[in-house]
Amino acid sequence: MLKTAFIVGTQSGCGKTTVMLALLQTLKNQNLTIQAFKAGPDFLDPFWHQVITQSPSYNLDTKMMGVEACRHQLSTQTETVDVALIEGAMGLFDGATGVGELGSSAHLAATLSVPVILVVDAKGMSGSIVPLVAGFCDYADKLGFQISGIIANRVGSDHHATLLDGLLSDHQLSPLLGWMKKNAPVLPERHLGLTPPEETNVPDFSAEFTLKKRDLLKALAPFNSPTITPNQSPALLAGKTIAIANDAACCFIYPANLDWLIAQGAKLHFFSPIKGDDLPPDSDALWLPGGYPELYTQALSESSSWVSINQFIAADKPVLAECGGAMLLGEFIIDLDGKSWPMANSLPYGSVMKDRLVSLGYRQENSGIRGHEFHHSARINAENLPSCFELNRGDKGIRYKKVRASYIHWYFASAPNVIAGWLS
Repeated sequence: MLKTAFIVGTQSGCGKTTVMLALLQTLKNQNLTIQAFKAGPDFLDPFWHQVITQSPSYNLDTKMMGVEACRHQLSTQTETVDVALIEGAMGLFDGATGVGELGSSAHLAATLSVPVILVVDAKGMSGSIVPLVAGFCDYADKLGFQISGIIANRVGSDHHATLLDGLLSDHQLSPLLGWMKKNAPVLPERHLGLTPPEETNVPDFSAEFTLKKRDLLKALAPFNSPTITPNQSPALLAGKTIAIANDAACCFIYPANLDWLIAQGAKLHFFSPIKGDDLPPDSDALWLPGGYPELYTQALSESSSWVSINQFIAADKPVLAECGGAMLLGEFIIDLDGKSWPMANSLPYGSVMKDRLVSLGYRQENSGIRGHEFHHSARINAENLPSCFELNRGDKGIRYKKVRASYIHWYFASAPNVIAGWLS
């Protein structure tokens, strides 16, 4: 039977991703089949999960996806695995608003009814772990779930771990399940979060990780999978071929979006703007996801992909461009050094990289489709172009012919008829 656990943290930067990766490596070394998930709309942590598990890591987000969709996603992706591990987002009670509300790891924990393991940064800490853990446990109880165990990060020594273990036990708090030593590898970062794993060697996090195996097995619990009713509705994209940019410049793709396109009868054709690939001649729609175009400006400025893309747009065929994908369709990208690089010149605007976060948050269009916006660039010279989305806040995007370009990464299953209309 499937066993589950939800790895959450006291706050961002406490080490939950490092602990998550160490757990994945440890369980994989025990020849267990594992499925990883990530709470929230993040793209980067799942890349690291996938390197270890060798399968896509799926997002679970009660704000963007909805409660039932999260339970359904967990169920459908774990039918043939031994263990499912979910990594939380930010701190346990941090979400779009309030304390433990919609979109937070706490809300997801209460929704899924899975065991929660709290990661605590224990550097320089001994007795203070008691009121810290007690407070988290008390508030979790108020929200209808329990914290089953603690994993301490940046522990100074085995003696330090023994001290923490005893303190938690003496005060009848959740047990210490394991600890990560202070000299464990550190994950590299850049402006959007973690650096993708293909840019570095993936360390053996488990080498600096001590796990009390018996206690962990007690903390894991079976997941009561809901009954899945087969979808009887007709396929919305039957017979359509969707061209999808997929390389380091366009890598921010929710795996569930690909699954949804296939379930709707679409044929997917991947190509690389960095390599200069042409669109397949039978393409019915084009999807340009986000990613890191600012890191590949020279290759993109010389790309021969723009010819077929501009021909596609001129033929009045549907295009959905998200964040970095929308940057590609502009006239230029100005990097942090102030150098301007020509892009596809499909639409009359440019993009400028900033050394700070420009916009962040969940978005919902009036049609009901939901998504997320997070970027360090700004669009310029687009003031007189028509908007394509009706939003209370966030990037309203640019509309030209059948092109929809904005900074928002959409979650397709949140409004199937809407996204099918955009791609038809």
